Amino acid sequence: FSFVANVKSGGKKKVIKAEQLRLQKEEERRLKEEEEARLQAQQEAARLEKERIEREQMEKLEAKDQERRESEAAELHSLEQKFLAAQQWKTDRRAHAKWEHYLRCDGRPDPAVLPEINTFMSLWREERNEDIRLVMEKGEQVLNLIEKLQFLLLDTPPNEITEKEAAQYRESILELQNLLHQKYNDATEHLLKTANMYEDSDTGNMQAVIKDKNVTFCIWANLKKKVRFKSHVFCDAEHGFDLPKSLAVRSVAIRLLHTRYDHVSPLWLQCQSVPNLDISGSEELTQHSKDNVEEPGGEGKKTGEEPDIPDEEGMHSDGRKGALSLTDNSTSLADTRETEEETEKKSETLDTPSQVEHPLMQEERTEEEEVAVPDNNVVDLQQFVPVGGVYHIDVLQLPPQAKQIKDWSMVEVLDTGLAAYPYPPEEAGGATHPPVQITLRLPDTVMYFQDPVIARWDPAGQQWRTDGISNVTYQSQERRVAFVMAAFYTIALLQDAHLNMPYQAWELRPTAVDEALFVVTTGFATVQIQIKGSQCMLSSVVVEEKDVLSHITGKWISPLDLRALLRKAGVNIFPGEYSHKYIPVTKKAALAEVQAYQQMALVASAFAFAWSKWNLEAGQEQVVFKASEQLEAGSVRDWSLYMFNGQKAQKLRITETSEAFSEELEEGSEFHSTLYHMLKDFASKAAIDKVESASFLFIDSVYQLLLATRVLTYS
Repeated sequence: FSFVANVKSGGKKKVIKAEQLRLQKEEERRLKEEEEARLQAQQEAARLEKERIEREQMEKLEAKDQERRESEAAELHSLEQKFLAAQQWKTDRRAHAKWEHYLRCDGRPDPAVLPEINTFMSLWREERNEDIRLVMEKGEQVLNLIEKLQFLLLDTPPNEITEKEAAQYRESILELQNLLHQKYNDATEHLLKTANMYEDSDTGNMQAVIKDKNVTFCIWANLKKKVRFKSHVFCDAEHGFDLPKSLAVRSVAIRLLHTRYDHVSPLWLQCQSVPNLDISGSEELTQHSKDNVEEPGGEGKKTGEEPDIPDEEGMHSDGRKGALSLTDNSTSLADTRETEEETEKKSETLDTPSQVEHPLMQEERTEEEEVAVPDNNVVDLQQFVPVGGVYHIDVLQLPPQAKQIKDWSMVEVLDTGLAAYPYPPEEAGGATHPPVQITLRLPDTVMYFQDPVIARWDPAGQQWRTDGISNVTYQSQERRVAFVMAAFYTIALLQDAHLNMPYQAWELRPTAVDEALFVVTTGFATVQIQIKGSQCMLSSVVVEEKDVLSHITGKWISPLDLRALLRKAGVNIFPGEYSHKYIPVTKKAALAEVQAYQQMALVASAFAFAWSKWNLEAGQEQVVFKASEQLEAGSVRDWSLYMFNGQKAQKLRITETSEAFSEELEEGSEFHSTLYHMLKDFASKAAIDKVESASFLFIDSVYQLLLATRVLTYS
């Protein structure tokens, strides 16, 4: 019995000990949980306290920002008067140019004066001198008149030009283009009537190449009609063709007229102003606009204070020669196209800040307003644009040749004028006819970054098409393209309008008093533009570490002319109205974008700006960029990041090398209603003095380039 009692006693002790251990562990766990809860409560309290302090600080900063908004707006408004001064300077310049033209009285017409331009065209129509070289010489004058009209359409603000005047300018452009093309047809007919006088001693056929800086005129006449004739190359132009057998025995001529301008595409394509950005939702901006329109005086009359600026008007004639022409050469559709262009003009306004514009139109169009392109063979001119001019390739009926009878030269005169030879023949029925092979030597003055798209002009549909063209081979090193056509067409080489977008980087930095350097880096090229006063200069275009397009570098021209020159050369860094539909970009809110460009321009004399990778992360309503005070020329090293939504600016704590995007404020910084005042917080007195004394023409030029390239959306 005692043994059993001892066993029971030992078992009870073990149970008690186990229970004690369990209770001890539970107590330890409870204490640990209580400690963790206490620590969590402390951390939560600390977090809440920190958030409360931060919230109070933010509220204080917001309140401080609200308190000074009115004074900041007034100060910014004073600086923005420089935009109005630039606008007034341009108005005075246009008036001065008209007066200077009147005083010269040199017989040259003013294209804006309807009686003068009509008289000019009537007199030229009546001229019977049809020598091709004289037509080329006169053609250069016609191109200059067209360019002046284009410049007036793009440069004149809406409040200075009526819709009737704009329609008159467009009609004059169409008539000048049609007249110029008709004169080339007349000169061709005149030359072909005496083709046997230019007979080549080797082949017995007639061939000639005549060219100037605007046109290359190649003509070949089949005088011998040899059935074995296969092809011909115009040596001076390096263009060539293979003649179908059926034409080898016909009295035909082949004309290849290369115009380095485009008078075929619709007028709106070449006469595009910078797309408008709708910022009408801002009451503050609307009020500023009203105030500024009511106060046209002030700095607007200080045009005489710019003695160091190159004479912009004096540069127009040189800078604009050979610029793009804008319309179609079909006289039968002139009236229809005029109506279309009048409609198109309603969507165009001057590239000026909101303070001096009429109410801005919406950039976004409804789907009903956009023209669908159901046919895959039809070129979408919002996406592809002709580059390098237009090639008119025609097969013509050879007119009766002059015959020498003793001392007399006799020729049969026909009233039909220059006539095209039908190929393929209309009566061919189901018979097949061999295609036409063409080889073109591309101009050195144009950049083709990718294989160009070959398109033909469809006169009936008034559009560029890609069908009817095949077997395209492009030799980039030799700058040659060969292709086969089903018939003889007017041809253009097209390039993607957005292949240089989005930009890889951009930078704007001051280099001297009222001078700056603007650099845009794309996937194919690096474009450097110098800005000085009212003008800018293309410093360089570097492709694969080589300088290209030397023929347009080093010339001081207006920002408007620079846009035309770069587009004509195939380097398009200027987005169109619908560009965001063709390339993957975050389309920034118009308010943030426009206000950023304006205020960047206002301080560009003392501050540098550049691309930031965080701009993509900031969303649509805000823009992020790098900025730094820059009082001397050279590279910028000390960048800071700023964020701006058009109504609030802040300096960010993150850097370009941070791991993630954050809107956290830089320590010790505040909110401001304007970018100008945000930069002013960290600027030296010398920088602010430089900003306040900056030329209004320089500010306007910087703004025009920023708005034209839209680097904050398309980078």
